[in-house]
Amino acid sequence: MVPQKKKAMANRIRKYLFLTVGAVLASIGLEIFLVPNNIIDGGINGISIISSFLSHFSLGLFIFIFNLPFLVFGYSQIGKTFVVSTLYAIIVLSLGVSFLHPVPGLTQDPLLAAVFGGIILGIGVGMVIRYGGSLDGTEIVAIVLSKKTAFSVGEIVMFFNFFILSSAGIIFGWDRAMYSLIAYFIAFKIIDLTIEGLDESKAVIIVSDRTEEIAEVLMARLGRGVTYLKGKGGYSGESKGVLYSVVTRLELSKLKSIIDEIDEEAFVTVQDVHEVMGGRFKKHAIH
Repeated sequence: MVPQKKKAMANRIRKYLFLTVGAVLASIGLEIFLVPNNIIDGGINGISIISSFLSHFSLGLFIFIFNLPFLVFGYSQIGKTFVVSTLYAIIVLSLGVSFLHPVPGLTQDPLLAAVFGGIILGIGVGMVIRYGGSLDGTEIVAIVLSKKTAFSVGEIVMFFNFFILSSAGIIFGWDRAMYSLIAYFIAFKIIDLTIEGLDESKAVIIVSDRTEEIAEVLMARLGRGVTYLKGKGGYSGESKGVLYSVVTRLELSKLKSIIDEIDEEAFVTVQDVHEVMGGRFKKHAIH
């Protein structure tokens, strides 16, 4: 039990360390790049930037206050762990932007600010999401609404952000709204990249009459484990050999060429895998 407690404690420390780093990076992206150039983010952060600009009160204060109702709502709808992690990340973000507010912006070029601000913000937000939190209360509402409607989380968040970015056009000018859209798009892509990782994995299912031969070559040349499954053709009624394996994105092309060499008639499906745990999944050289 003691080693398990130590492992759990280490995982918790690691989680909050990355939540802290992610929130700090997000505050840098906002306060050092976007805010000084009147470029906004989406969601609650965007509303907070507009409110701070109009009232001249602290951005960090608005970020914290505006997110609180969503956290209370999410506590009963989603769960304690997620809300506690989100609250911690939002507190760090609020303190971060308040601390960095006196620091002058790194660039006055709005395009550079949008690009680099979007990148840094995306890394920070992605890191927080990857470790079980969020920096935007609208995502909590989107998660709940997605379960009760036909719309996805991304579609609901995009709907909110359409009105927020439109407001930026009215207040800051339409050129700044367009720069905000650039920053938002870049951050959106970087968030996905941060969550999934550069070395994204792929799950591969292979249906072939030569599964044993394919499996031997995959294990020898890619060093990947292979699981044998049993299948039966729905049309022919014949038994089919099925293989299941997980490879990295970089290994996928080599896997396809191996299958083509052995069985051109093999049926192959490829799916994205966002996380791999356990087993012996490690990086290998491609032979």
